[in-house]
Amino acid sequence: MSGEDHHDHDHDHHAHSDHDHSDHDHSDVPSDVALRAKALFSLLADKGIVDPDGVDRIVEAYEHRVGPHLGAKVVARAWVDEGYRQRLLADGTAAVQELGIGGWRDGSRLVAVENRADVHNVVVCTLCSCYPLPLLGVPPVWYKSAPYRSRVVMDPRGVLAEFGTEVDPGVEVRVWDSNSEVRYLVLPERPAGTEGMSEEDLAALVGRNAMIGVERVTVAAGDVTA
Repeated sequence: MSGEDHHDHDHDHHAHSDHDHSDHDHSDVPSDVALRAKALFSLLADKGIVDPDGVDRIVEAYEHRVGPHLGAKVVARAWVDEGYRQRLLADGTAAVQELGIGGWRDGSRLVAVENRADVHNVVVCTLCSCYPLPLLGVPPVWYKSAPYRSRVVMDPRGVLAEFGTEVDPGVEVRVWDSNSEVRYLVLPERPAGTEGMSEEDLAALVGRNAMIGVERVTVAAGDVTA
């Protein structure tokens, strides 16, 4: 079914036509939301309901120990190790655990979907913001926004274009809808000209957006190897 957009939808999440289809910012948080969150946090801390030090430790973990660098490590290993690539596509949860990446909740599993010359994958959670936290860290604001969650289902090529990712008409676009039981990781295509790069250098090329599927992995002309 090359050339057709496809939405893999294995649960009761639905994208409604009355969602906001207006242009949206992919990074900025409205100041009033940030202020309300700060005020709520201060109130909960004052009442002893939350521990500020504990929250700081959690934030530090997701900013420095858990994050997209772990997902990039998985992608790079799959690029250089064909056996690992096959295991990742067969059982994503077990494959990432080989690299010491755990933290999956009971009953949840990771599914890796591979971009190819004829298929481009992109991930969404149409109901809320389900996301592979142990692998990619905290989801970006735009991923949780209503416009992205609805529009990427109805117009995936248009949304991808907003991220600078143009998909040829002959390439099938598959939209994968995450839920509480299944989280998705996009295995991007390896850029041409990287055959001589080390696994560590390859991992440095892989960004979070490429593992969600809204961008491709690229390499600067000066970094291309023979």
